[in-house]
Amino acid sequence: MSLTIKLQLSSHYRLNLNLGTCLKENNFTPAYNTKIRPKPIYHSDPLISIVYNNKPTMHASKRCVQSSIKSSLIEPDGGVLVDLVVPESERAARTLEAETLPKVGLTEIDLEWVHVISEGWASPLKGFMREDEYLQSLHFNSLRTKDGSVVNMSLPIVLAIDDETKERIGSSTNVGLVGPNGDLVGILRSIEIYKHHKEERTARTWGTTEPGLPYVEEVITPAGNWLIGGDLEVLNHIKYDDGLDHYRLSPQQLRSEFDMRQADAVFAFQLRNPVHNGHALLMNDTRKRLLEMGYKNPILLLHPLGGFTKADDVPLDVRMEQHSKVLEDGVLDPETTIVSIFPSPMHYAGPTEVQWHAKARINAGANFYIVGRDPAGMGHPTEKRDLYDPDHGKKVLSMAPGLEKLNILPFRVAAYDTVQKKMAFFDPSRAKDFLFISGTKMRTYARSGENPPDGFMCPGGWKVLVQYYQSLQAEEASQQPAVLSA
Repeated sequence: MSLTIKLQLSSHYRLNLNLGTCLKENNFTPAYNTKIRPKPIYHSDPLISIVYNNKPTMHASKRCVQSSIKSSLIEPDGGVLVDLVVPESERAARTLEAETLPKVGLTEIDLEWVHVISEGWASPLKGFMREDEYLQSLHFNSLRTKDGSVVNMSLPIVLAIDDETKERIGSSTNVGLVGPNGDLVGILRSIEIYKHHKEERTARTWGTTEPGLPYVEEVITPAGNWLIGGDLEVLNHIKYDDGLDHYRLSPQQLRSEFDMRQADAVFAFQLRNPVHNGHALLMNDTRKRLLEMGYKNPILLLHPLGGFTKADDVPLDVRMEQHSKVLEDGVLDPETTIVSIFPSPMHYAGPTEVQWHAKARINAGANFYIVGRDPAGMGHPTEKRDLYDPDHGKKVLSMAPGLEKLNILPFRVAAYDTVQKKMAFFDPSRAKDFLFISGTKMRTYARSGENPPDGFMCPGGWKVLVQYYQSLQAEEASQQPAVLSA
């Protein structure tokens, strides 16, 4: 039996309100096969949604569904979370085998991708992409699994090699992977080597081949002319020994944490910038609205990106210290917030990349994903404008193949309210009262030691940024050549 809900656009809000009341009265929490996004409705309140169940457990005469669920609210892509770390009992034998194989050297960013693949962030992917997977990802932003279902995979996850390495591999079917420090990392089995068409990869991923794309210049341009794919086995869990490894929870660890906290909703917020009070307003408002919908214990996954970022982004260690101050100062509630590092490198590929960010959070166990203006975007590398339409990211997420089971939450615009002296949701009827503080303006404040308007950021978090930018200035000054007077 299937349940279909049809509605007129004019009745949308009334139906949502009734369903919200229904949720609260019946302690409804959605099960794995429950979807809260039958189709994109961009103008609606994203947190009050039509709920329907593909396999209802109710009598036909009833309007509300009661269901018991696990706290792990959403199945990983492919149904099983991939774990490619070799069991300890087999580690010595696999290490000896890896030593005998032709070697492929990994860059630091390659190692970040090994980390991502090995822990299941890219499930059901089990290694660096072979050519058929690469072409599906590049051209369709998705992969078709053996059972015919489609999972989202908007970014190619590939390993490049040069001509010399290809020649050294020869006819071998397996290769050993060597980290940047010369240590054995793992084995790539049943390999396939194919041509690395850099221009096509760049054009289809970023929508431009203009110079100045950070990931392209750092990774793709200097890379070899071949890609090597295969099944990955990793000898040990990837560690960075930077004092932040305890924040790097795997998808399985996160799911266990959600279970332990008895979460009935998990909403993920990705960021690569410091948290200001506008971000906090959005996250706290999201939790409030989930509670109003009938959820009892929504948990926030504050999930800063921890892989490669461009040179002028705030470094990860500074961001993590700033985030900890946000919790210490009570801007976010530590009891309902999990702070963890997402190990993926950053592409700055806009609507294409934001699909990857959302898909990875499915595998981590989040069933709601918050998306804002111009997610994963950047300024045009050669012109003074945004590279992507700032609204396309949230629209693409609501339509993307393979993301249907994830609830997308486009957030409202927040800015500094000069009347209330705090961050607030932007009110177009009194636009003149609001101040938009850009990242550039924030950095200018911090470099000069000037405080932003009261209520923009918690004092402890702001102090961390000021100290970072002032130390950066001191370092830059020390590198300037001395000027000798006559």
